[in-house]
Amino acid sequence: MNDFEFHRPATVADATRAIAATADGRYLAGGQSLLPAMKMGLSTPSDLVELSRIPQLKGIRVEAGALVVGAGTSHAAVAASDAVRGSIPALAHLASLIGDPAVRTAGTLGGSIALNDPAACYPAGVLGLGATIRTDRRTIAADDFFTGMYETALEPGELIVEVSFPIPAKASWQKFSQPASRFSLVGVFVSNGPAGVRVAVTGAGSCVFRVPAFEQALARGWAASALDGLKIDASGLNADLHATAAYRAHLVGVLAKRGVTAAG
Repeated sequence: MNDFEFHRPATVADATRAIAATADGRYLAGGQSLLPAMKMGLSTPSDLVELSRIPQLKGIRVEAGALVVGAGTSHAAVAASDAVRGSIPALAHLASLIGDPAVRTAGTLGGSIALNDPAACYPAGVLGLGATIRTDRRTIAADDFFTGMYETALEPGELIVEVSFPIPAKASWQKFSQPASRFSLVGVFVSNGPAGVRVAVTGAGSCVFRVPAFEQALARGWAASALDGLKIDASGLNADLHATAAYRAHLVGVLAKRGVTAAG
């Protein structure tokens, strides 16, 4: 691991000032991805700006028909929250299946979506619910936020503060896990709510994506049978020792149907 300067700000303003003064600084949220990358020499930041002691980044509340989750809120806190379970149970379920207890205790919502791992769970929940990401500078719609493999619309030094999830009438998270990593071999989040009918997929491609054909069919009739005969194109999907692209394409349809049934 390379040498670096360590900063522990107490406010969002302090954090953004600290990162702006670095040569090649990185925000440190839960550290579940960044620290292993640093240990392997894959990431060599000049500075780490640690975010765990900023109260403004934590917390869960329901307001104006939306569930608002602070970027520094852990997966475990989301999974255990009565507010989340009462408003969007599917999101609590998603959080409960991330990694293992150690990962869920340390990992955060903001860290997960800022990294945008192709097989991460939270991007599917954010995109599948049509959430809005609020940073220290602006608000970004979920449809505009995830731009490619490990890429987002965040600008250098921009910090996610909280995520606002419209509360849907129906939603479900279905995950087919890779047993060793517990990442999604394929994960599908379906919802029907203020943002319309949405079907978001993770693990199958280079970046989380929606399936318009599924959404249009479900908008006409919310039932698993509405997806009968519909398939997604396997070309361009991930293929590795765990699953072929064709298998992943098949799983998307299977999990989407399960999700619609589970959502009721």
